[in-house]
Amino acid sequence: MKIAYISTYLPRECGIATFNSNLILAISSNFKDQVFSDSGFVVALNDSDDIKQYIYPKEVKFVIRQEQQKDYIHAAEFINNSDADSCILEHEFGIYGGECGIYLLSLLTSLQKPLITILHTVLREPNYTQKLITRQIAQHSSRIVVMSKKAVMFLTTIYGIPLEKIQLIEHGVPDLESPKINLVKNLAPFKGKKTLFTFGLISRNKGLETVIRALPGIVKKHPDAVYVILGNTHPGVIKNSGEEYRDSLKQLAEELQVADHLFFINKFVSEEELMHYLTACDIYVTPYLNEAQITSGTLSYAVGAGAAVVSTPYWHAQELLDNNRGRLFNFKDFNTLADIVNDLLDNEDKLTKLKKNAYEYGLHLRWPFIGKQYINAFNKAIKDARSKTENSTSLPEKESLPPFDLTHIRRLTDSTGLIQHAKYGIPNYKEGYCLDDNSRALILMLMVHQYDKSAEALELFPKYLSYIHYMQREDGNFRNFLSFNRDYLDEKGSEDSFGRTIWALGYLINASPNNSYREFGEDLLRYSIPHFKNLRYIRGIANTLIGVTYYLKTYPSDGKMMAQLQILTEQLVATYKANRSENWHWFESSMTYDNAILPLALLHSSEITGIESVRLIALESLTFLEEKTFYKEYLTPVGNTGWLIKGGEAPLYDQQAIETMAMVLMYSQAYHLTQDPKMLHKMYQSFMWFYGLNELRIPLYDSETKGCSDGLQMSGINRNQGAESTLACLISHIAVLKGMDDASRYYKIKRKASASVL
Repeated sequence: MKIAYISTYLPRECGIATFNSNLILAISSNFKDQVFSDSGFVVALNDSDDIKQYIYPKEVKFVIRQEQQKDYIHAAEFINNSDADSCILEHEFGIYGGECGIYLLSLLTSLQKPLITILHTVLREPNYTQKLITRQIAQHSSRIVVMSKKAVMFLTTIYGIPLEKIQLIEHGVPDLESPKINLVKNLAPFKGKKTLFTFGLISRNKGLETVIRALPGIVKKHPDAVYVILGNTHPGVIKNSGEEYRDSLKQLAEELQVADHLFFINKFVSEEELMHYLTACDIYVTPYLNEAQITSGTLSYAVGAGAAVVSTPYWHAQELLDNNRGRLFNFKDFNTLADIVNDLLDNEDKLTKLKKNAYEYGLHLRWPFIGKQYINAFNKAIKDARSKTENSTSLPEKESLPPFDLTHIRRLTDSTGLIQHAKYGIPNYKEGYCLDDNSRALILMLMVHQYDKSAEALELFPKYLSYIHYMQREDGNFRNFLSFNRDYLDEKGSEDSFGRTIWALGYLINASPNNSYREFGEDLLRYSIPHFKNLRYIRGIANTLIGVTYYLKTYPSDGKMMAQLQILTEQLVATYKANRSENWHWFESSMTYDNAILPLALLHSSEITGIESVRLIALESLTFLEEKTFYKEYLTPVGNTGWLIKGGEAPLYDQQAIETMAMVLMYSQAYHLTQDPKMLHKMYQSFMWFYGLNELRIPLYDSETKGCSDGLQMSGINRNQGAESTLACLISHIAVLKGMDDASRYYKIKRKASASVL
């Protein structure tokens, strides 16, 4: 068995690096006569952009720089191309890059080997991104390993991870016995002393001041008592505040007149040295300040060494010190700590009993035994591993999609219309309303009602139609923005908002649930026609063109509107021909925003006019756009941080939801015209951008609020959930549902035809 280990690694001074090193040795120890180079390799995490930050041993074959996302993708490629049978991932928030370590998902979704993930932290109150990342990690892992029962409970109840996917394997401890000759006992802080001891990286959350505050009460009864703190200050603390915390502890000891009873040993020691310290001390103390500590390696080591442990009741301590394997005191309660220590120092039998119970329990925590449990987990994971290769002959079943839900749209809708922005999932009334979003909302409700005769959609869409009516000027043009107080904020909207409104009105005329709404839409649309000739920008032209085609599906003999369609089409075609070159099949010299709307418009035009040259331009530009956005195995829309300039590279971020919606609608219309099932597959792949098939491998759709995040950014997602992004997601969703129905009919007809031939 060959394993790829993804983790921090020694010589980096990090608890997880030490854990990973021990785990490798523990697993290897179960295979006799096998050297590490035959059993695996390490993919190590650096905490800077310097690839040579640490001088790693030879088993480290690849290095990831924490904040370089490309490194994660390249690491997955390295592992996939290796002879590793499976992978172990050590996970802790803080060691991976991006918001809450989101870059890790780029690695996991590209990984083709069975994966076991060890969660060193499981948060009881995760923020949205932390919860999402933990769920995504679980989704891509064959097994999730945690080290406490509390962690199992959190994963099942808070994160919704199936119990059968979780495995409890306790934290390993060194397979060492107490040395016969312990040189530590001859050191000044230990020789002839009653020694309290704590080790580990020093930071404020460790609560070391609680022990110092207890010292006066302890020293009063036991003048020979001392407190020894072994370990360097945490590198992050050093970086931000130097030795301020250590100095404050010394100052506190001075104030309490116990400075002579406090000793610091400022170094990082080997495990063998650590066992000397643990077996030399009288009482080991972990005085953490709150219960939110799901795993503590230092506590496990102390129990494994057979130390008498006194601890605050954080989660891991409650479990590990149960059954008289240690004593607990409340957080910051230095008086009770002093009483417990004095009681143990006064009663040798009690102290010995604690040590004996801890030692006996620690025997089954030793690394070789723990390593065997991981080997069993690997065998199961490899056996259960499923191919990630997608079925290329059919789409997933509709039942595999998340439920369609208008909850967030209802939340954003009031008697005036649709609020355009939200702070997280809460409507932001300060930003008011806009015509673009209310027009899209009208389209969505018509699509929903057309799909399943939804009463909810039928109830909502008059609100958006009323908003459009309210924003139409006396000359037939439209304003765009309206304050929450219903004050107009502009005299004339953009060409984009005009075009989207014409699209909505045209679609209303084509798909209206009754004559009253259709006639109302006709009045608004006809009143706006004189402004078609003033359109100068191609996206305004394209949106308007789509609206005209829907109108002509209802009134195909309207010669004047057909003339308008021809003019708009000629404008787009002329722009395309003016910018097209041998290696650039596009309408402009750059790709900017809402790009797929341009091929989509010509696809709609060719359906009505039947002009083959227009259809060919639409398909040629579609193919070119696909080359620029599907160059990976998932959709990567052109980012808004610079556009794709002819001859240049497309910016990755910020990726916007309307780009994806336009791609979905483009492929939907392309399938309608060509009946090519590949178009349905691209439509579905585009849609899954909302659900994690994207650059960061994180869903933008929020299953809690039923809204969609406003964009995909370099370090994470924009957590605001405005109308534009949510409408884009839901319009795409309905289009995909309809596409799946079309695919079902296609394959049914295909099977029937094949059967008739036979």
